[in-house]
Amino acid sequence: MAETPIYTLKGASLSFGTNQLFRNVDLYINRGDKISLVGRNGSGKSTLLKVIAGAIEADNAEIFIQPGVRISYMPQEPDFSGFSSLKDVVRAGIYSSDENTDYKVDIMIEQFGILAGISPDKASGGERRKAALARALISEPDILLLDEPTNHLDMPTIEKLEAIISGFRGAVILISHDRMFLSNVSQTTFWLDRGILRRNNRGFKHFEEWQEQVIEQEIIEQKYLNKKIEEETEWLHKGVTARRRRNMGRLRRLQQLRQERREQIKRIGSVDLEISEGDFRSKFVLEAKHINKSFSGRDIVKDFSIRILKGNKIGVVGPNGAGKTTLIKLLTKRLEPDSGTVRLGKNLDEAYFDQNRITLDSKKTLWQTLCDKGDHIWVRGQYRHVVAYLKDFLFRPDQAQCPVSALSGGEKNRLMLAVALARPSNFLVLDEPTNDLDMDTLDLLQEVLDEYSGTVLLVSHDRDFIDRVVTSVIYMSGNGNIYEHAGSYSDLLAKLAEKEENIVVKKKVKTVVEKVVRTSSHKSPRLSYNQQRQLEILPSEIEKIEQDISQTENLLSNPDLYNENPTEFTRLSALLSELQRQKDTKETTWLELQMLQDSIL
Repeated sequence: MAETPIYTLKGASLSFGTNQLFRNVDLYINRGDKISLVGRNGSGKSTLLKVIAGAIEADNAEIFIQPGVRISYMPQEPDFSGFSSLKDVVRAGIYSSDENTDYKVDIMIEQFGILAGISPDKASGGERRKAALARALISEPDILLLDEPTNHLDMPTIEKLEAIISGFRGAVILISHDRMFLSNVSQTTFWLDRGILRRNNRGFKHFEEWQEQVIEQEIIEQKYLNKKIEEETEWLHKGVTARRRRNMGRLRRLQQLRQERREQIKRIGSVDLEISEGDFRSKFVLEAKHINKSFSGRDIVKDFSIRILKGNKIGVVGPNGAGKTTLIKLLTKRLEPDSGTVRLGKNLDEAYFDQNRITLDSKKTLWQTLCDKGDHIWVRGQYRHVVAYLKDFLFRPDQAQCPVSALSGGEKNRLMLAVALARPSNFLVLDEPTNDLDMDTLDLLQEVLDEYSGTVLLVSHDRDFIDRVVTSVIYMSGNGNIYEHAGSYSDLLAKLAEKEENIVVKKKVKTVVEKVVRTSSHKSPRLSYNQQRQLEILPSEIEKIEQDISQTENLLSNPDLYNENPTEFTRLSALLSELQRQKDTKETTWLELQMLQDSIL
């Protein structure tokens, strides 16, 4: 028997003037659903979320909400007016009138690491976003609606949010430009496309494949009905298919560039960062040798050395406050190190993008912003017509003569990118360029950087974007130690996790050795019959458990299992935890016995 939805919306339509955002939208939400809501910029995703939240009313909509169901909504731009501290913001999310709820507030503040005492108007974008998330989560609603929750968050906080959402018992609907975030947490996808809402009971990681199938079917149906193919449909299909082809080709090139960077790092290490003849000299961009930097006694950069060559695309990642922008300023000589040296190559033509530094004149038109005189602009080795260049950044031709003041926030971000990327350069420094960018603009920026023949130094918290663009990643842990990995951020995470696991295993072995030494000093120098028997049979028992773990993981990997049979999903999850516990216990016992036997021999 199918589960009764806790929320149902039928026949919802909404128009603003002559612009119809959506029509006849039907949707339902089950308890525990994890839904990504996707669509092109301006398609009405945020508006639909507001309709579900009850913040605005749709036309001709029938809404049913199960009695007692609570909905919590975090808008893209939360209003913090009237709050004196971030702690007050978090507290405002509590439904209960019970005064004894401060412990809940403290738990959420600790979980997100919020600077509770500071005023919202003095807090950073990341701190404000964490407070807004905590406010939305604190009363454990039945339906949680989050509009761009990852904006301004650093990678560790995004990963923490993923864990929170995955373990959240209520339903969640997410709008986000962060592809990896949506892929990791969603199990269902709503696609708002040209006013129509489509549903797919698979997560966002399958979206592009599903999107292409839907558009292909639409084209076939239109041809079969002997109708003119809708231009928008054909354009969408070409765009999706072309992007997939480009992504495949780009990935192959990126793998090659990453291998070249690995070889460069090896060669650089072997010559101790001394400038060598030939290839290195001609491609030299910058070199840092043993640089250190600290502020107020806190180490930001400790003994870091690197050489960056032409064509390298280096990503800088780490938690907020780790010193990423400081490192960028050190490497570009905007800031002097406390010790060590930085040297820049000759004939460097740098373009520096920082959303906080580029200002737009609201009175100027888009055309005037890019080109004060004439109608052509010099971009990456060739003249481009201003209108053609603006089309590259998803602006319509008629927008060229519009004032900057008429642009939306996302359009202003695109224009700032257009300004920065139009400047002649062979060295591009991008400090947080992906903040507040929608997926279309991220795709655009990715393609521009792929075609850019110069060197790129990039700071971003968008993990998928980093994975798709950079040849190597500089990881800053926050304690001054810096590590470069020639590969993607995902590869780096796996290596860091493996390193952490090895540390845990070494500590465990050390504890076992100490225990064995203590045990063997008090017992007779031989194994008992039971100990000998266990030593013989434990390997086969461990192997059997490993097979059971593999089978259980295969069953859980079915993306439809949770929706089709949540009871079985819960049972298998519990079984997997128990099997892993049994394996850990038996491996520890076998290790202790083996080491005891070795000490006797």
